[in-house]
Amino acid sequence: MKRIDCYLDFISPYAYLAFEQLPQALLGLSYELRYQPILFAGLLRHHGQLGPAEIASKRDWTYRQVLWLARQQGIEMRLPAAHPFNPLPLLRLAWACARQGAPNRYAVETIFHHVWRSGAAADDPARLAQLEQALAPALDPRGEVARQALRDATDAALAAGVFGVPSFVVEGRLFWGLDALPMLRAQLAGGEDGAALDALWPQALDVGAGVARARPGNQA
Repeated sequence: MKRIDCYLDFISPYAYLAFEQLPQALLGLSYELRYQPILFAGLLRHHGQLGPAEIASKRDWTYRQVLWLARQQGIEMRLPAAHPFNPLPLLRLAWACARQGAPNRYAVETIFHHVWRSGAAADDPARLAQLEQALAPALDPRGEVARQALRDATDAALAAGVFGVPSFVVEGRLFWGLDALPMLRAQLAGGEDGAALDALWPQALDVGAGVARARPGNQA
């Protein structure tokens, strides 16, 4: 049975939509899925990037697109009262709920719905307290064990080459984004689509590096 490591951050609307679509996208296949909540901001910092919500026009487009995609896919979605927000309490809560090494689908789903179905502030202290009470985590979300689990998962994501969320890693291959779900299915299913994926996968390595743009603050 093939294992999928699903790297996600509750701050991402695309991660929410992918989470909701995943069971249907992989229907009929046999696999083991491990949810790995990570700090998206840690990836951005590592790669020297801004988040989508930190670029004004991209922020507006993101919200419009995810609402459209949710409507097209029949997924309930209400944007939170403020975004981006600090996701650390939610990520640590997820790891505090982890049993057998990772949070289960129920815990991840409950936190996603807290963020993307209420229209309220995701980081409101009163709502966070209610969420924690509802999930009844085995560990203290504010304790060092949950904090370290989040750090370890984020480090593991970086080691696997993850640069964004949602990302799915299976058999050493990285699949990024909501629109990568058909490719992920091909990887798991094999057959004609799997053979086509195997054939095209190494072609990316044949492209030579072109002009390198200087990073901000560097001399051109």
